Amino acid sequence: MELRSAMYDRAVARVQDELTERFRDGFSPAEVAAVIARGREMLEKSGRHAPFVPALLDRWARDELLSTARREGRPLSPLPKILFVCERNEGRSQVAAALAEHLSGGRVLARSAGIHPTGRLNPHASTVLAERGIELRNPLPSEVQADALDAADVLVLIGCSSCDLEGRRTVRWDVDDPYAAELPEARRIADEVEVRVRALLDELGVPVVEGEQAERELAEADVAR
Repeated sequence: MELRSAMYDRAVARVQDELTERFRDGFSPAEVAAVIARGREMLEKSGRHAPFVPALLDRWARDELLSTARREGRPLSPLPKILFVCERNEGRSQVAAALAEHLSGGRVLARSAGIHPTGRLNPHASTVLAERGIELRNPLPSEVQADALDAADVLVLIGCSSCDLEGRRTVRWDVDDPYAAELPEARRIADEVEVRVRALLDELGVPVVEGEQAERELAEADVAR
């Protein structure tokens, strides 16, 4: 990754988009963009290597926004970021991220990734979510990005027994892999993942919403973003 390359610009844009979502209660998109621009100029002039700038920018800008909010008495309800990671990003992490966003009513920012993504999606992932009235909105499997890893408040490693990734807070879930499993087994695994997601939301102090209320609040969160 090089400064001003397309990949670099996308990484910075992702940081700006996520901070705009996270601090939307107290800051306008233009205010967040101004903080990002200031931090980006400072970090690019510092001689930092391009691959590290987005993660450093996320931390710096977040601290700036938090400091300003406290100093000026702005409303502050930053959304927790959860990154769910499994081996291939085909099923478990996809289902966990979709469940987290749905059950929280959009009160968390949930992403998923894989250690060795295959580019394929387990067809049962969409099925077990649809049976719960949940649409899989980001189905393309992807690899773990350094900026997403550094930005996550909670890193959830699902079935990655030999994975050495670490985050601000790292949680490991020993959940079976639905790879090549029949639909009943995929349903059982999804049930287990849901139980764990609900427990994690409770630990984060995020209320769980159900049924039509969950769909309504998630839709409202999408509009606000």
